[in-house]
Amino acid sequence: MEFSARQMDALKEMANIGAAHSATTLSQMLETQIGMSVPEINIVDISRTGMFLSDELTTMVIFELQGDIPHGGFLVLHFPRDSAVRTAGIMQGSAGAVHTFDEMDQSTIVEVGNIMISSFLSATSDLLGFNMLPSPPVLIVDMAHAAITSLIAQMTIDVDDVILFRVELKSVEHNIAGNILIFLEVNTLKRIEDRLDEMVRAPEGR
Repeated sequence: MEFSARQMDALKEMANIGAAHSATTLSQMLETQIGMSVPEINIVDISRTGMFLSDELTTMVIFELQGDIPHGGFLVLHFPRDSAVRTAGIMQGSAGAVHTFDEMDQSTIVEVGNIMISSFLSATSDLLGFNMLPSPPVLIVDMAHAAITSLIAQMTIDVDDVILFRVELKSVEHNIAGNILIFLEVNTLKRIEDRLDEMVRAPEGR
């Protein structure tokens, strides 16, 4: 599936709006400024998706896309392990204390992911005009490549390419970095493609 330059611009704007809402939500939760990168959008072969993350121990909170497009793909809040530990400590009011990423820490990160991804989907649903909801979250702590490979294996078998959104969120004050990753399946891509086509063809000012 191919997108025109105008559609790619619209995709980037959609990702930018959703990520900005998530960054604001994280900033409010951590009571610190959160920087956000320009969204990267790549249409990639599913076998190459693991190449977009360094192969290190990571924490991922994973949601299946539901709503008007059931089984539409996956959304992932990704933290390197150290960033996940620091985020959990700040949320629990014990920044700087030693954390072993125990059950309470994991539960905290899942809740952070739930709030951030819900914020992302709410904003993008408003933009596109159809309902997108997150499934209950699943936490995975594993090497990045192994986690992504396992995730992709759960996607529809006739998908060769996925559209991969990546936005980096960063707190310089607390040395925290994370990513929002979105893997969309073919039916979702088609639905978004059609909607974006309507948007870019609409007369200005409409």
